[in-house]
Amino acid sequence: MPCGGFFLGGDGTVLYNIFSLILDTVATVLAAILLLRFWMQTVRVRPPSSIAQFMFQLTDWMVKPLRRVVPGVGGYDWASLLGAFLIALLLVVVHLWIVSALSIQTVMVLSVLRLLQWVLYGFMGLIIIEVIFSWVNPHAPLAPLVRALTDPLMRPLRRVIPLIGGIDLSPLVAFILLRIALYLVDALILPLA
Repeated sequence: MPCGGFFLGGDGTVLYNIFSLILDTVATVLAAILLLRFWMQTVRVRPPSSIAQFMFQLTDWMVKPLRRVVPGVGGYDWASLLGAFLIALLLVVVHLWIVSALSIQTVMVLSVLRLLQWVLYGFMGLIIIEVIFSWVNPHAPLAPLVRALTDPLMRPLRRVIPLIGGIDLSPLVAFILLRIALYLVDALILPLA
């Protein structure tokens, strides 16, 4: 059997998986930064200048033109949120174009669900970072930024879940709730894809 046939898996599966990995990684990082940009403005948090400069340089090419179409209303950066959705839409369209043809409604629903997955993963990542800061260095320069970004999610849980032996278990509960939400989103994606 020739090496090329083995590498391609006979039907190009390996090349598709490599292409998928690269595409998913680029789309997820870009969308995560757009979502973080939206969320930081929503909770009124200013990032350190180096992080802000990185975020703006990476996303301004998309956000600035979108602001002409979708201005910030109510103090929200709708252009960043729309940019993240458009990245999800493009990712779903490219994947489905390669694999199969679905209706526009299905593509839109899958794009919204992908965006929701990114939001859930983003919160999970922020909670993990907050927990690490609380254990390792609660006075780290980025610790207040991360805490401010997770506070809208954690505050209601901290009101309900008491400290046990001086330990805050609300991050664990939040993580479990986010995982449950992720399972539900995945369950919705599976029949559509």
